[in-house]
Amino acid sequence: MSARERILDAAADIMRRRGAAAATTKEIAKAAGYSEALLYKHFRDKEELMLRVLKERMPAFVSRGVPGEGTVESNLVAVVGGGVHFYQQSFPMMASMAAQPRLMAASREALRKYDAGPHEPVAALTRYLDAERDLGRVAADADTGAVAALLMGACFQQGFLRYYTVGADGPAPDEAAARALVGPVLGGLLP
Repeated sequence: MSARERILDAAADIMRRRGAAAATTKEIAKAAGYSEALLYKHFRDKEELMLRVLKERMPAFVSRGVPGEGTVESNLVAVVGGGVHFYQQSFPMMASMAAQPRLMAASREALRKYDAGPHEPVAALTRYLDAERDLGRVAADADTGAVAALLMGACFQQGFLRYYTVGADGPAPDEAAARALVGPVLGGLLP
């Protein structure tokens, strides 16, 4: 396993256990068995490391929808199932940061330079739905931004509930749970 991969694994473990706010690059490097200087050869700063953990060590969800492939419904069920699981696993990482206004403001500013943040899943799902609309698989008058916001909001809320009831490492939601969240929006979405 490469040094980068070991650093990401250590960061994911520490951030899940202690939260992103409490995790230090020094502690992450030590847990990976490397110096902090080596960590910075792979990642510009803690924010980039956190983003890489979220993208590479958490369940993916927005990228599962491929315009024109499968059905819109099955793609959304996959996106929502992955989204709930992502939020379930990432909640303990982010809660410590959100609870500290000064740290939240600094993180918000730092993430802007990477064009990242909690808005991205909604934007990515909107782009997917817009592409499906261009293919004629989503109604021409569908409010894709509203549908994306509703679905990602449901993912966040259900992810928190799953974190609360079964923990961050609990199983992913089953397909029926994801389908139950997608079903109500399909009527206004499909042509």
